[in-house]
Amino acid sequence: MNFLPGKVPTEILEKIVFRNLGAKRDDVVLCPSLGEDAAIVQAGNTLLAVSSDPITGAEKWLGWLAVHVSANDVATRGVQPSWFNSIILLPKNSTSELIKKICTQMDKAARQLNIAIIGGHCEVTPGIDHPIVTGCAIGVAEEGKYVSSGGAKIGDRIMLTKGTGIEGTAILASDRRAELLEVFDESFVDRAENFFKKISVVEDAITAFNTGGVSAMHDPTEGGVAGGLHELADAANVGLQVYEKKIIVPEETRKICAHFMVDPLQLISSGSLLIVAEEERVDEIISSLSRNSIQASMIGEVTEPSSGRKLVTESGKKIELVRPISDHLWRALEKPAKTCSK
Repeated sequence: MNFLPGKVPTEILEKIVFRNLGAKRDDVVLCPSLGEDAAIVQAGNTLLAVSSDPITGAEKWLGWLAVHVSANDVATRGVQPSWFNSIILLPKNSTSELIKKICTQMDKAARQLNIAIIGGHCEVTPGIDHPIVTGCAIGVAEEGKYVSSGGAKIGDRIMLTKGTGIEGTAILASDRRAELLEVFDESFVDRAENFFKKISVVEDAITAFNTGGVSAMHDPTEGGVAGGLHELADAANVGLQVYEKKIIVPEETRKICAHFMVDPLQLISSGSLLIVAEEERVDEIISSLSRNSIQASMIGEVTEPSSGRKLVTESGKKIELVRPISDHLWRALEKPAKTCSK
């Protein structure tokens, strides 16, 4: 079986990955499963949230993304990330300037989140042609309180912060800058690339969790918001219904996706946060986020599993919510760069 770029299919995770998890230990409170962002482990009297992620593209922002993407997964538990470990793999002929760039970006991102970088590894690795950074973030669940992706309950409402396609927009603006400057002005492309600065959802998640009423949170990365919604539903074994007209699509995302003929809902969305909460707490959560200058909208509700997973289009038609086979970022990047006239 040949796989497309990105995450392996969920059936492979279930049939192979999740069946090979080493020893069964009582101190593993929440182990790997579909849709879950971070493990929860018991360390003495303390609960820790732990997550790791690789960054394999977006070389200009590699160190920055490595910290934020791992920290995001810990934050979806309602846990403030505190520590970070990194593995930096470099291609042959790498320079000290590249190492400095990656490490100074990690330092800046970690300082922004009050995270200590506590260790890791750095090497030149045969067989790769671009640098790769894998990060691991860890945080303490204060008073043992946390949420999981699987906590969504029927009748809960679903919120989305910032909008769809945040990371994908930034990567396309960075990696295909020359092409986009043939179509859009420089200020537009700069704004799109600066979406990298919106990658963190730590404040989003901690604000929502501390407001109360949150049942589940999930960080929609590869597969975008559409993939993230399916992963939430997988984790909780529920259905859902979301409304296209309520999903925020930033102007930069909409126009860049149109240029590359890809779907904003299927574009990698680190920087967005899916929040599931009790209906009566939705307005309070959105108000709390707004006071912290975080845009959010209520996009749908959790339903019975038998109801399926539906998208209500802007025209009012109810259709199946697409489950991405591969993130549309790869589809965009695989297309030959084209030159257009403004």
